[in-house]
Amino acid sequence: MMKNPVRIGIIGGSGLYQMKGLTDVEERKINTPFGDPSDPIIIGTLEGSRVAFLARHGRGHRISPTEVNYRANVFALKSLGVEQIVAISACGSLQEHLPPGEIVVPDQIFDFTKKREVSFFGDGLVAHVGVADPFCPRLSALVADAVEEAGGQVHRGGTFITIEGPRFSTKGESHTYRAWGMDIIGMTTSPEAFLAREAEMCYAVMAHVTDYDVWHETEEAVSVEAIIRTLQANTALCENAVRSLASTLAAAERTCECDSALASALITQRDVIPSECKETLALITGKYLD
Repeated sequence: MMKNPVRIGIIGGSGLYQMKGLTDVEERKINTPFGDPSDPIIIGTLEGSRVAFLARHGRGHRISPTEVNYRANVFALKSLGVEQIVAISACGSLQEHLPPGEIVVPDQIFDFTKKREVSFFGDGLVAHVGVADPFCPRLSALVADAVEEAGGQVHRGGTFITIEGPRFSTKGESHTYRAWGMDIIGMTTSPEAFLAREAEMCYAVMAHVTDYDVWHETEEAVSVEAIIRTLQANTALCENAVRSLASTLAAAERTCECDSALASALITQRDVIPSECKETLALITGKYLD
């Protein structure tokens, strides 16, 4: 971990590839045991606090949701000392009361992906981390508060289904997700949230509703054009909320249990864990295995 840790991390999704307002900026290219992150990480000062910004899809949006190296992204932020991650994501609404232009801070995930590396563990070290409540409730509340303070309409709670992508849903799929009780739909929150929990980092999502997916009979169906149009309209809101969060999070104490998520999760007998595995995961598991 770096000598002067950066405690706050921002992961920007579709439409957010840079963080305005940063001063004392440096660009850090980080190599991890899991490969390279999506992009060099931008470190700067925002409202007096040092923050790390990472473009999830890379600048220019060149990485598809399935191709994102989520493990490298989370590990790289962890190596900088990041303890709290605020993820910015575009999402589709699966419910009438969640219209485009508004923000959802979800409290649940339904992982419907199929092709992704979903854990740091394996290769001789097994951990069963608890994710009954996959988002940090303390951080989620602070994110919702910041959106409200910035003048946005925010919905607290809801289930975020993550699909593989990169294609959008069929109508049959969209209606099925609604029947399952899902609230919003996107392509990137899983496994990002689960990896953050394994790394004992607080994680919350500011989900920008851009469309009604394809289930709504009288509204515009989801399209890249619709997504970008709504995200551009919400740019100022997002930037103001993140600016407010930077100062709040710097002063806020971590009163949640995220920083001890692995305390009872490591099940492998210590003397049979391969040394290579211990070395690879030392950043995450060192305090339990050293």
